[in-house]
Amino acid sequence: MARAPFIGRLYWYSSHPHFFHCKLRNLFNLLSSSQGRQARSKQRTIVSSVANASDFVDLCSLFGYYAEEHVVQTGDGYLLGLHRLGWKKGQEGLRVNTGEGSTLKPVVYMHHGLLMNSEVWICLTETERCLPFMLVEKGYDVWLGNNRGNKYSKKSTRSSPASNAFWDFSIDQFAFHDIPDSIEYVLATTSQLSLSYIGFSQGTAQAFATLSIHPNFNDKLDVFIALAPAMSPAGLHNSVVDALIKASPDVLFLAFGRRSILSSVTMWQAILYPPVFVRLIDMSLGFLFNWTGKNISTHQKLAAYPHLYSFTSTKSVVHWFQIIRNKCFQMYDDDTQAPLSLGATERYYKVTKFPTRNIKTPIVLVYGGSDSLVDIAVMLKELPRHTVAKEIPHFEHLDFLWAEHVDTLVFPQVFDALEAYAGRDHQQQKYLTNGRIIDTEPWRSYQGFSGDESSSPMPAEISEGKPRVERSSASRAGASVELVHHTSPAQLVGRREATTPASPSPSILRSDQKQDGVQKSKQRWSGSWLKGDRRHRRRGSTSSSRSTDSLVRFSEGGISIGVGKPMIGGINSPDLAQKDQIQNSNRRKS
Repeated sequence: MARAPFIGRLYWYSSHPHFFHCKLRNLFNLLSSSQGRQARSKQRTIVSSVANASDFVDLCSLFGYYAEEHVVQTGDGYLLGLHRLGWKKGQEGLRVNTGEGSTLKPVVYMHHGLLMNSEVWICLTETERCLPFMLVEKGYDVWLGNNRGNKYSKKSTRSSPASNAFWDFSIDQFAFHDIPDSIEYVLATTSQLSLSYIGFSQGTAQAFATLSIHPNFNDKLDVFIALAPAMSPAGLHNSVVDALIKASPDVLFLAFGRRSILSSVTMWQAILYPPVFVRLIDMSLGFLFNWTGKNISTHQKLAAYPHLYSFTSTKSVVHWFQIIRNKCFQMYDDDTQAPLSLGATERYYKVTKFPTRNIKTPIVLVYGGSDSLVDIAVMLKELPRHTVAKEIPHFEHLDFLWAEHVDTLVFPQVFDALEAYAGRDHQQQKYLTNGRIIDTEPWRSYQGFSGDESSSPMPAEISEGKPRVERSSASRAGASVELVHHTSPAQLVGRREATTPASPSPSILRSDQKQDGVQKSKQRWSGSWLKGDRRHRRRGSTSSSRSTDSLVRFSEGGISIGVGKPMIGGINSPDLAQKDQIQNSNRRKS
């Protein structure tokens, strides 16, 4: 009897996944040591529960949290799934950010990376290492977004997922539609003026792109925290694949088609025994990116890897290889030129770049020292000066999601950034960002700061125009964290009280800010350059509805903030100085 061809046998295995799964399980257990079998049996319950959870809501319910599901329609007709975690355990009936009489909480929006969905944030084996759950316990209203095409956003009002038109999207569409439309929906639902953004991998690239092409969105984000940021990766670890992709990124269309990329992953996940599937993923990541995965435990991989993959378009991956090839964070190139073509030179053709240097939102980068996809020096050149970068030594890309010590090495950086920026009055934050003045909190966190800027000497490395470096020790793993502030002497002008007259023609910035019934949380601003006059100090909170027309003056002599009219020469304007003189004379007469 003739044997069935290999492709036919493979089809039979794929149609009977349980049989193939059992065979691989028996073979794996036969080749494993007794210690390994015993270790796996101890945490089999929680691992299997997380791995087998069907969706985001089921994952949250495993840990006792209630999650809401929302749907937002983008401007081009895609329906995106959003998830909300706004309640601590036992507070499911509490009204949060729903208007008058509800509990007001600061809003945090989180976005996943390439080939992922919102489940990657919560598929952990311990609650303490789950960032969304910890943010909820700290009192935040947490929202998690999804890209078009993935598990929760595979629907459109204009095309079907079975058509090529549905999958005709790249990072451009994420930046022009998905991110801004999702954030607008969250702000409208919570009645908030602004929120904080936390992104991972491609989720950071989408935020970089969105903020660069939508200037108004810089006022809607209090702070942008980028975990394992991605902007312009150097390339792949394997030299052969790297050279092939850089030579012609469009070769991916020939290999995977023009719809969803790697759609067969779900089939292999169903067929393969989980430890075998984990080994296959680890080998692939090591082959492409030289990641070892040593900071993630085997149990965590068994629980998380089943939630790692989600659908996306081949075009979005081609877009990344165009960025790698051209070493530039650019928009999608619809007119790809051959490398040796005469028309490929920038003299005749140049792809539009994302103007990331125009971003005004405070940016905090938290990157791994062993992450092959992050070139921090190149990234900082393309970002504004107020960017703050923090390195976690020995961390790789996926470690920011699932590493064993993520709660002690990464979470404190996130919490500190949120506390420093998210609780501040949005209008005051706009003064600093629009004026291209770096925030004073990083300056106050400098080791030599004693609480009074007038008595604290300027660090030598800052006076020389060099980046400032801080190091702090981690409590659990013993690793050091490097904090780099890109601060120039000119940016520090205005942090101290003005001692010299303002220049004859300083620049004036005007900003309108409306606060309609939204009570801001307690402010922590105490800059000494605001201590000269009580009338111009920062108020603790604001609850009244008013529209303020504010002007800001930046000059070599200092910074001036006023309401209604500009101020000259530091804190006090001529009108206020005249009023002071009249009041003093009246006191002397009395």
